[in-house]
Amino acid sequence: MTQKELHNQRLVKEAQAAVLQMHTRRHFLKESAMGLGALALGSLFSSCGNKASHNPITFDPAHPLLPKLPPNVAKAKSVIYLHMAGAPSQLELFDYKPELMKMDGQDCPPSLLQGKKFAFIRGVPKMLGPQAKFAQHGQSGAYVSENMPHLATVADELSFLKAVTTDQFNHAPAQLMIHTGSPRLGRPSLGSWATYGLGTENQNLPGFVVLTSGGQNPDAGKSVWGSGFLPSVYQGVQCRSEGDPVLFIKDPNGMDRDLRKASIDAINQVNAEEYKEYQDPEILSRISQYEMAFKMQITAPEVMNINNEPQYIHDMYGTKPGKACFANNVLLARKLVEKGVRFIQLFDWGWDTHGTSADGAVDIGLINKCREIDKCITALILDLKQRGLLEETLVVWGGEFGRTPMMENREGKQNPFKGRDHHTEAFTMWMAGAGIKKGYSYGETDEIGYSAISGKVEPFDLQATILDQLGFDHEQFTFDFQGRPFRLTDTRGKVISDILA
Repeated sequence: MTQKELHNQRLVKEAQAAVLQMHTRRHFLKESAMGLGALALGSLFSSCGNKASHNPITFDPAHPLLPKLPPNVAKAKSVIYLHMAGAPSQLELFDYKPELMKMDGQDCPPSLLQGKKFAFIRGVPKMLGPQAKFAQHGQSGAYVSENMPHLATVADELSFLKAVTTDQFNHAPAQLMIHTGSPRLGRPSLGSWATYGLGTENQNLPGFVVLTSGGQNPDAGKSVWGSGFLPSVYQGVQCRSEGDPVLFIKDPNGMDRDLRKASIDAINQVNAEEYKEYQDPEILSRISQYEMAFKMQITAPEVMNINNEPQYIHDMYGTKPGKACFANNVLLARKLVEKGVRFIQLFDWGWDTHGTSADGAVDIGLINKCREIDKCITALILDLKQRGLLEETLVVWGGEFGRTPMMENREGKQNPFKGRDHHTEAFTMWMAGAGIKKGYSYGETDEIGYSAISGKVEPFDLQATILDQLGFDHEQFTFDFQGRPFRLTDTRGKVISDILA
């Protein structure tokens, strides 16, 4: 045995002894100081239930991410969800309202204000006409503004939802509502539900990957990709688009891969012994996460590296290798889908166009944000299509709510820049791929884009439709928690059948 092998063996034995000692100390404390309390809590928790008895998918805590077949026919194998955090203005992008232009600069009619809640509208605001030119595109004749010239070329691949609504007018609760089905903390996210039900095809990568851009996380923080009451192995894993994809993915100095594997084996051996004693499935999730972290050391750096893509792909997406940007994340999403990742969630921060600064104005800041996303999102649609992946990948785009047709004013005074307030009664989203109708528009707003007048869509309807394309009946797909079955769509929601091919 070489000197290095002897050294590694000694370090592993020391690690095992240290972990064992910690386990023994923890065991003593539980048995002596907390024994009776643990028994009482155990009986309480067992009455609440922690199994998915209402779910047609069997949960295997020892192998939580193994791929599973959905109970129904699925059109989508994976999902790429593109969330524009801050809420883009539909009136400058997809909801063409010439009547609103005629009202530009006029005082807002009282009927639009009475009994309504707004974030930053005080007094009588002015109406604000569309700050972009619109044209019809493709055989579908979809209206797309000049702010999205590239996306306009693939309008016939998209299905627009023109009358999406929500009941939350602040960013964090609205983001939680659209991703978890509740404006409050503690519910599992859409990506967590998907990986819980289906697992993932690549066992060397997480089933649910999150990529952020714009300099900040969304207002609701990491809760929008949390696992809530589902086992923690199903929470989103946030990766970085520059540098190491995950912090501490490299072996520290003095530790090679063999030693890292031996250390993980020692830790998981203790975890396995603890599971035998306490039967807590979260311990098995912890074991799986240690093993996944070890596998990711080899797989993740290769998959998350866009430098090995050909130049024409970089030109197509407008990527900036070595820098953090939305275009890089969009290309990474395609690479992750290719490698069998189930759910990829992109958050791009900076779409809150209140007009309090040039960056937040609908005629300046919004245009700049559109330039950051227009080319790469179009490239994603085309790239997935040419690789034969669009037929099995569901692409979703949108924000958490819309923007008002009137101009924002704070303390009754008009802002120096043109901006719009939060609006819950109407906004636009679109979907593409995986069984979604091509070149279709569903729903309609009134002549100024204030209210939905047909085809109204709630967040629950969007969630039900995504689950349907993944092969689940949203009313049957549940998880028992605190004594009752919970579902993503709570007590509402219907599949938007009109947009399904």
